[in-house]
Amino acid sequence: MTHMLRVPQVDLKGVLADPNPHIDLKIQAYEASTSSFLKAVSNYKNRKIQQITERRAKGAAEKKKIAEKCQAIEADTNQCKVKEIELMSVLEKEQNERKEAELSVSSLKRQLAGLHEKCASIEAEIEQYRAIADSLRRERNKEHTTLTGHASNLSPEVEMLEKVLACVIEGVESNQLLIRFTRIDESDLDREFSFILDVSSRSYKVLKTSPPLPALPALTDKLNLNGDIYQFILDIRHAFCKMANA
Repeated sequence: MTHMLRVPQVDLKGVLADPNPHIDLKIQAYEASTSSFLKAVSNYKNRKIQQITERRAKGAAEKKKIAEKCQAIEADTNQCKVKEIELMSVLEKEQNERKEAELSVSSLKRQLAGLHEKCASIEAEIEQYRAIADSLRRERNKEHTTLTGHASNLSPEVEMLEKVLACVIEGVESNQLLIRFTRIDESDLDREFSFILDVSSRSYKVLKTSPPLPALPALTDKLNLNGDIYQFILDIRHAFCKMANA
């Protein structure tokens, strides 16, 4: 409820009738009221100034806090930008490595396909060689059978030749004959004389003689003219005899 200040009523007629007229203005009460009012205004002003100061300080603190927070956010943003740049660089590097890997894989796949084709070709060649080897094996077996038959027929002749010429005839390599003689050197009947004859072709060759035989070239030419191996063995024995007992 609003308090209304009531103005005191002045009896002007009574005042004028008084020999010493005066009006009581209540200066002391007015001064007291004014002093109280001014004091209240001063207190109000001080409170408002204090409030304003506090709000200003609080606002400055909040502003500082916001500024620090903004700086921290800006620093974080800059770090994020730096990390983003680094990540972009790493991503680009990984993409390049991936492209290189894909190219390498493609190249390896092409090489692998080429190797598969080459292996298939080699396997086909192997199959051809196997077929050829089987054919050659059959032919060799056939030849072996034929040679075995011939050998069985020649065995008596060879045995007789070995007995008569005191020699031993044996195979040492494919198409090579080793002929060893004894009872040639009159001073040492057990001394051995030998030579290796290559019969792999129609042109016969003597690969080695022990001891060396000077008459060998002429005897070999004679063999290649007449093709008589038995006579050649006999001639070689006579040549060893002549050389050992000269």
